[in-house]
Amino acid sequence: MADRSYLDWPFLDDHHRDFARRLEAWAELHIGMGVHPHTDVDAECRALVRALGEGGWLSCAVPEQGADALDVRTLCLAREILARYSGLSDFAFAMQGLGTGAITLFGTPDMQARILPGVRAGERIAAFALSEPEAGSDVAAMAMTAVRVTGGWRLDGEKTWISNGGIADFYVVFARSGEAAGSRGISAFLVEAGTPGLAIAERIEVIAPHPLATLRFENCLIPAADLIGVAGEGFKVAMATLDVFRTTVGAAALGFARRAFDEALQRASSRQLFGAPLADLQMTQAKLADMAVAIDASALLIYRAAWSRDVQGRRVTREAAMAKLHATEAAQKVIDDALQIFGGLGVKVGVKVEELYREIRALRIYEGASEVQKLIIARQALAAFRN
Repeated sequence: MADRSYLDWPFLDDHHRDFARRLEAWAELHIGMGVHPHTDVDAECRALVRALGEGGWLSCAVPEQGADALDVRTLCLAREILARYSGLSDFAFAMQGLGTGAITLFGTPDMQARILPGVRAGERIAAFALSEPEAGSDVAAMAMTAVRVTGGWRLDGEKTWISNGGIADFYVVFARSGEAAGSRGISAFLVEAGTPGLAIAERIEVIAPHPLATLRFENCLIPAADLIGVAGEGFKVAMATLDVFRTTVGAAALGFARRAFDEALQRASSRQLFGAPLADLQMTQAKLADMAVAIDASALLIYRAAWSRDVQGRRVTREAAMAKLHATEAAQKVIDDALQIFGGLGVKVGVKVEELYREIRALRIYEGASEVQKLIIARQALAAFRN
């Protein structure tokens, strides 16, 4: 039984606790705690999005009330709980939020009315297209171009590592529009999946299966109304979106870690070694203690960052970076230790810790690799010291 004591922490309110209980009951009924082999990941992802929409859970990631209703603590609870049940269910939920975050925060009322209800209902699938072959962590190195033409814009270039690529109904795309050098000359656009000039160049297979692709844009014309926010301020749009959702990546890692810890506790208690339960060995107890401390430390950082944004209403670049960095790195270690407790069984396909071992790895890279989070934290600390 996963620890629930954190729900009583002062970072959370009664409506958060109620949300967590309701989602837990839904996930147990509709997802289940087993291993989830993926035979048709596209179809599974579509089905999960539909189920989450029908259950009403996407309304917290795509709020009907607009940007002011984005509650990061609720998003973190959702991702933590869903990740504990199934990595793909967490992915399906998170991408509906990340893929529409720019529209929720900066889209016109017409764009929001046109796009968001279908995403909220689980009827349309969203995607966030920022990374390029030579521009991942370094957004300012973006090469894709957006050129003004009569009635709109022409997009040319490539995006890669795009989650939901190939199954999304639309993409939020970032391109260099040239208003200024570096990150100040980037704009954000809404691009419908069927737009001429947009093609799926490659479907990418990774160790924890989910829809992923490289997109190619060639003379892709989009109307002026599909510019998101102000031309030249796409970097601001991207960073504001990531500021909301980066903390939730840590929450997903926390969900993986909690599940691994539960599996390790069960295995250590039931496996006999040298005539006694594995849990009686001091070396095992030391591992379990380290895992418990790492999990609580991650949770404290995550819900501090979420509370700071929700309650204090301020940018949480430093706090979100700390939460993502610690939670993802700690979860990798927790899961590795859990697998070690399982022994050889831990690397067998069909065992949950093996699935978790594959699922956690990408979280230390996407939405800002651990190395980038360290740079952010250090620069924030230096700036505070110098001031």
